[in-house]
Amino acid sequence: MAATIALLAHDRHRDDLAALVRQYSPVFSRYRLFAAQLSGERIQSETGLPVELALSEALGGEVQIAAEVAMGNVAAVIFLMDAATDQIYQPPAQTLAQICTLYNVPFATNLATAMAVVDSLARSRVAHLIFNPVSGQGNSDQELALIQRILEPHVHLKIQQTTLEDCAEDFAQQAIAANADLVIASGGDGTVSAVAGALIGTGIPLGVIPRGTANAFAAAMGIPTALTPIRSACQTILAGRTRTVDAAYCNGKPMILLAGIGLEAEAVERADRESKDRWGVLAYLMAGWQQLDEQPLFETEIEIDGTVERFQAGAITIANAAPITSVLAQGIGQVVFDDGLLDVTIASASSKLEAIRTVVRLLGTALMQPLESPNIVHMGAKRLKVSTTPPQKVVVDGEIIGTTPIEVECLPGGLTVLVP
Repeated sequence: MAATIALLAHDRHRDDLAALVRQYSPVFSRYRLFAAQLSGERIQSETGLPVELALSEALGGEVQIAAEVAMGNVAAVIFLMDAATDQIYQPPAQTLAQICTLYNVPFATNLATAMAVVDSLARSRVAHLIFNPVSGQGNSDQELALIQRILEPHVHLKIQQTTLEDCAEDFAQQAIAANADLVIASGGDGTVSAVAGALIGTGIPLGVIPRGTANAFAAAMGIPTALTPIRSACQTILAGRTRTVDAAYCNGKPMILLAGIGLEAEAVERADRESKDRWGVLAYLMAGWQQLDEQPLFETEIEIDGTVERFQAGAITIANAAPITSVLAQGIGQVVFDDGLLDVTIASASSKLEAIRTVVRLLGTALMQPLESPNIVHMGAKRLKVSTTPPQKVVVDGEIIGTTPIEVECLPGGLTVLVP
């Protein structure tokens, strides 16, 4: 079921149609409105709602809307007809009625049936799917078609595909403005992070369909990322179980996973697209291993609640949630993503050799058990400041955002996520 309502009216009923949309504007605002030109212009002037205009009724607007219905792009058609004239018997109107009947699309021809359709739409869920077509290694057209087959029988789905010009964050803001019932991010961690960042504090549930290389946030939330990830994620979304988790901001940028300074940031930058396509999630571990011999030590100053601590370090992670691939965060044990605190891990050392030994031990034990070492400093904090000498690259949720210093603050319960 597409999240589009088609609207048109004969001459004498255009005011009635505009009044109907104005009266039920909270319902209509959740949908894409597609209207014949004269009807659409009247609706826009009366309600202020955005309306996509088709041709006028006289020039084939009914046929254009019928084509949209046949392509599966319309959830309902409201066509206020003038029964006192022979307009209802004209071929374009009859074609539209026939197409709606053939494709089982609600077709309202007077105010009584229109109000029944609006009541049904008010009780339906509208989901905005933000889909990154270049994520992952699969066939994006086939993956999108699969998502539609699973979800559209149960929700009205508005699909937005990201491009170089149209980013996931902008689409998420549009979904918020349209009062979406839920927003679904389908892509890699960059797409998920951008959508989640916009949803922080809104209470609108986030659905995740993982299609990236690491799928770190999905893994951290327990959303299946192997075998049949798209089917499993869609079933998780339809089940409707939500969990409130923490979010954070790093230098004003939304953060749902972690910030990495030093080794982590350099490894992310080193893992290029070719290696990720070839090795998948292992590309990050390989890049981290290659970076070990080149990673310099740096002086670190961390301020928490007015207390300043200084270290010589090779790597720092500040985690809100962390997948298993983030070995520097997992080395001290599982990161808790709903405790209202950030998990800070510092691989400190008095020499580069000692730092390398410490990180190697982290790499070796992170997947099995917490590491106890005098060179691993771990602490929890709601907010903190980190400065380094010299400045170090900083990665937030898989994207390089600049260099230190940074300020990070946790937002307890800032994000609602659909989980298994």
